[in-house]
Amino acid sequence: MASDSSTREGAPLVIRRVVTGHDRAGASALVLDSAVPRSDAFRHIPGMVSRLVWASAPAAGLPFDGVDPTPAVADFVPAAGATRFLIVTFPPDSVFSAPDFDPAAAAAENLAISPGLAERFEPDGMHATDTVDYGIVLDGEIWLELDEGRSTHLRRHDVVVQNGTRHAWRNKSERPATLAFVLIGASGAARSNTPFDTGKTHD
Repeated sequence: MASDSSTREGAPLVIRRVVTGHDRAGASALVLDSAVPRSDAFRHIPGMVSRLVWASAPAAGLPFDGVDPTPAVADFVPAAGATRFLIVTFPPDSVFSAPDFDPAAAAAENLAISPGLAERFEPDGMHATDTVDYGIVLDGEIWLELDEGRSTHLRRHDVVVQNGTRHAWRNKSERPATLAFVLIGASGAARSNTPFDTGKTHD
């Protein structure tokens, strides 16, 4: 099965997911090969797509038992030691200022699609989770906004490591941006008031 290569701009909605494991003899084998099952294109945020690719428990065991863990995920924010693998497409910010945009309907849809994560969003999109996040820009460009107006411009193939920081994603371009995220549950929010060099905003 190949990923959907339809004429949609940017990354496709349907992405192929291949999962390995072991056969009864202990030899490595392909266990699952299908589209990412929890792939949702938002109706009230045109161009927004959420794909929950995988999840692991705090003490993941091997060998893999062959049961897809994603349908049972009730919280997109992993507990300490657990993980979530997401691929998210962000539409241009202009979508949110369109005359027919309905913030209440968009928020309700986000709660349904991204349980546990959507509840953490502030009205302006800022949010924080007790996780260490690995992010990779797969397509397009996006701005990572932090506290006090700090922001940095990320382009295709740039990577980011977030350590429980309050942030928002801003797509100031005219085309979608797609990022892959691995969220690793951490023990509490490690926020320090110790001064450090924040560096400069990058354009």
